[in-house]
Amino acid sequence: MTPERGDGDWFVDPEGNLSGPGELQPDTDEFGRDDPAALERERRRREREQRRKGRGPKRAATPKGERGITGSFGRLRRKREEPATGERAAAPAPTGERAPPPPPTAERPAPPPTKGEQAVPPPPTTGEQAAPRAGRRLRRPGGGRPPRSPRAPRAGNFHRRRIAAGVAALVGILLVWFLVAFFQPFAGDGKGEGSVTVEIPEGSDAADIAKILDEQGVVTSARLFEWRLRLAGKADDIQADTYTLASGMSYGAAIDQLTSTAEPGILSVTIPEGLDRNQIAAQVLPEGVSSDEYLRLTEAAPKSFDPRRYGAGSASLEGFLFPATYELPPDETQRVPSLVDQQLQAFRDNISRVDMSYAKKKNLTIYDVLIIASMIDKEVMVGSERDDVAAVIYNRLSKGIPLGIDATTRFETQNYTEQITQAQLDADTPYNTRINAGLTPTPIGNPGLAAVKAAARPAQVNYLYFVVKPGTCGEHSFTASEAEFERLAAEYQQALQAEGGSPTDCE
Repeated sequence: MTPERGDGDWFVDPEGNLSGPGELQPDTDEFGRDDPAALERERRRREREQRRKGRGPKRAATPKGERGITGSFGRLRRKREEPATGERAAAPAPTGERAPPPPPTAERPAPPPTKGEQAVPPPPTTGEQAAPRAGRRLRRPGGGRPPRSPRAPRAGNFHRRRIAAGVAALVGILLVWFLVAFFQPFAGDGKGEGSVTVEIPEGSDAADIAKILDEQGVVTSARLFEWRLRLAGKADDIQADTYTLASGMSYGAAIDQLTSTAEPGILSVTIPEGLDRNQIAAQVLPEGVSSDEYLRLTEAAPKSFDPRRYGAGSASLEGFLFPATYELPPDETQRVPSLVDQQLQAFRDNISRVDMSYAKKKNLTIYDVLIIASMIDKEVMVGSERDDVAAVIYNRLSKGIPLGIDATTRFETQNYTEQITQAQLDADTPYNTRINAGLTPTPIGNPGLAAVKAAARPAQVNYLYFVVKPGTCGEHSFTASEAEFERLAAEYQQALQAEGGSPTDCE
C-alpha cells in the first residue's frame, strides 16, 4: 500500500529515494498524519539519516539577489517576499533544499528565532506602503520628532558674537580704569610731594574747590576729585581758609587734610623744600617753637640717626631734615624734638623710594646725591628744569669743570638777599664752586623728594651751562657751547644792570 503524501513533508520510498514535500505520510501512527509536529520530526530524522549515509540532497546555493540577512553565527536567512495578493504563497521548495516552516496560524503560532538568528519583522500587509505616506512625519520609537542634524554656524552670528565680546572687554577695561583712577588704590599714603599753599575763597562750592586744587597741581583731575568729595559727603565741610597741601596728593588724603580739625593745642608747621636749617629756624618756625633749640638739636645727629650710614663725613643734619607738613604736640617743650624726629623719619621713608642705581654707577653715594639735590632746589624755580640742571652738574663733574653755582657761596656766607661781592667770589673755600671743582662738603639745604630723584637720575643731555632768562620767573637757558654761554651771560648782566637787581618777573 502506497502511503499518502502530505503538504510540506519529505518522503523516502522503500528503495531509499527522498521525495519532496507533500509525498510523506508517517505509516507508524494513523493518528499522526494529521499532526504537523510529528510529521516535522519524522522528516528531520530521515533527513539526518540520509546525510549520515551520504545520500541526502545538498542544499542548493541561494542566488545572489535572493540572499537574506546573515545571523551572528554566519547562518543565511532568506528574504521574505511579499505575495502579490496580500497572502503568503506556499511554494514547494526546490529539490534538495530545506523547506521553510508552514505559515503560523491561530492554532500554530510561529516559533521564536533560534540562537544566532535575528527576528525579521513581517512585511507590511496589503494596502500599506513600506515607505511612509507623503506629508507624514517620521516618529521616534519613544515618541517625539526625529533628531535634527546640527546646523553649521552662520558667519554673521560668529562676527556678531566677536563684536559683542570685544565691546564687553572694552567696557570692562574702561570700568577698571575708572575705578582705579577714582579710588586710587596704588597711591600709597597719598600725601604727595613738597608743599603747596592753597587759598579757598569764601562761598566756594565743591566744583570751585576741585578746580583750585587741580590748577595748583594738588590733584590730577578736578572732576574726579569733585565726585569723591560729594561721595564722601564732605562737600560742605571745607571752610574758607589758607591750607598747606602737597603736589600730587590722593583724593582721600586731600579731603582728609581739608576737612580735618586739629585737636586743641596741636600746632601745624610746613617746611618748604630747599631751605637750610638756619633758614628754617629764622623764617619758618612759628611762635611757640624755639629757633635756638631747633639749631642746637640739628647741629649734630641724635643717637637714633647715623648720617655716616648714607656716606656723610659730618655729623650735621643738614640735608636730612625732610621738608613737609608736620603736626606738633600741645606741650611746647616737646615740639622741637617732635619736629626733628618727624623730619628724620620722613627722610628715611622717602629716601627708600629713590632708585640710586644710576648714581652708584657714577661712584656717587647717597650723601653725594643729597648734595646735588640741595643745589638743584636752590637753583631751580621751574620744576621741569630739575633733570636738566642735574645733567649739567653730572657733566661738569665728569669733565673736572668747576660747577660755578653761586648758591654754594650764598649758603656759606648766609647771604640770600644781597649781591655776592667779588671778595666772596674770589675766596678759596670748600664751598666756592667757581674756584674749586667737585662737590661741597655738605648739602647746602634740605632737598625735597623731586630734587632727590632728579639728582639720582639726571636727563641724558650734553648741557654744560645754564643761565637765567631775563624777564621770566626763574627760567633758564641751557647750552653745551661756551660761546653761547658767554652770549647768554652778557644778556643777563645787561638786564641785571638795567633793573638794578634780579631781572626776573614772578608776578
